[in-house]
Amino acid sequence: MFDVHHSHTLFRPPAEAYSLIIRIMDGCPWNQCTFCGMYKGVPCRFLSVEKMDAEIAGARKTYPQAQRIFLADGDVMALSFEKLKAVLQRLNERFPRLARVNVYANGHSILQKSDAELRELRALKLSTLYMGLESGHEETLRAVKKRETAEEMIEAGQRAQSAGLKISVMILTGLGGQKSSTLHAAATADALNRMQPRLLSALRVIPIPGTELYDQEKSSAFTQLTEHQAMEELRQTIQGLELESTVFRANHSSNILPMEGRFPKDKNRLLDELDALLASGVLDTASPGAPPLSL
Repeated sequence: MFDVHHSHTLFRPPAEAYSLIIRIMDGCPWNQCTFCGMYKGVPCRFLSVEKMDAEIAGARKTYPQAQRIFLADGDVMALSFEKLKAVLQRLNERFPRLARVNVYANGHSILQKSDAELRELRALKLSTLYMGLESGHEETLRAVKKRETAEEMIEAGQRAQSAGLKISVMILTGLGGQKSSTLHAAATADALNRMQPRLLSALRVIPIPGTELYDQEKSSAFTQLTEHQAMEELRQTIQGLELESTVFRANHSSNILPMEGRFPKDKNRLLDELDALLASGVLDTASPGAPPLSL
């Protein structure tokens, strides 16, 4: 990893652990989701062309043979098409072994690009877009102040994949709380079936200090699912999935049971694992359980 001129925490998807990370922006252009504390207090700014060049040059000097690059921070896809194209061109010129470039991308930023522009970015080795769907349930999305509607995120995922890009979609078990658990699970499964993402990650929502969701939990405006309910909700979501070719992971530290598999062949195995856990009696039925040591 290469990272200079920045003082706040760097975030990247678990799959990018061995990628060269180059930071070309700070923060997130939306930064209003009630559950997310990643960029609180971080003003959003894209680096100037000169500073972007300096970041890329410094990274090349240190890791000239890099094959995988992840561009940070929170929504690099929000760069204009011309600027993102220029960044990708520079990376292709300066890293002779470059195979792919991956970024976080919100649905809104994907929809700002035309189909032709998305194909051109793919030709410049933009590969995987990490997009947080979080939920397919519209009421839940509005409650957590997600920028996009479910329909917009579905369209963004469909258009990106039609252009040859991979979409790695993240969903949040428990985001609807006690109030909307069943609706959240069913609508999320439906949205994923329409998107057919190549990669899917399930995380469990945990209100953390400094977020609006944490304050809502403290005031009893939001009630977390118990451990048992969270696993029931994940089971309902997986039961509703009809995915044709998707790698699934639920191995983030927030998850109660680490799981992974491929759809459709591993669907029944995943359901059996959840059924065994739900019947085991080890899950807390009165509280969300102890929070993970790290998030």
